[in-house]
Amino acid sequence: MSPSSPTQNRSSTNQSPNPNNNQPIRRKLVIIGDGACGKTSLLSVFAMGEFPEDYEPTIFENYVAEIRLDSKPIQLALWDTAGQEEYERLRPLSYSKSHVILIAFAIDTPDSLENVTVKWIEEVRSICGPTIPVILVGCKKDLRDADAGMNPSLFVQRQEFKHP
Repeated sequence: MSPSSPTQNRSSTNQSPNPNNNQPIRRKLVIIGDGACGKTSLLSVFAMGEFPEDYEPTIFENYVAEIRLDSKPIQLALWDTAGQEEYERLRPLSYSKSHVILIAFAIDTPDSLENVTVKWIEEVRSICGPTIPVILVGCKKDLRDADAGMNPSLFVQRQEFKHP
């Protein structure tokens, strides 16, 4: 069953509720990737239904989206991180108690896809361990140049991305 539309709430918590009551199930998702690859836009559209008009580099931003899945309330704490190198020492602080890591890349920028294996997977595995689920997310599909020769599906097959 597909999730319902999210509602936005700026407060965040990562507590697990008693599954026998109607409290929402809380999950923390952290999105990482190169600077300006579309992380903030993706979360803003998902959590608030708004596409940011201007680019502003993110240091840290948190959103909360509330959805229903199989009639159960789910509260997603969405942690947006900085992709720029000057914030590399701060970003790992966001990984604590994460349930899922989203690694974003810009479909219109082949280097951002290459950095998934060169940088981002290694960072996640070294800090979070080998068992945390990782989801690869392609952003900026609307900006893709059809002649660029970049094929994310082929890239994923070559890298043999698998959940351990």
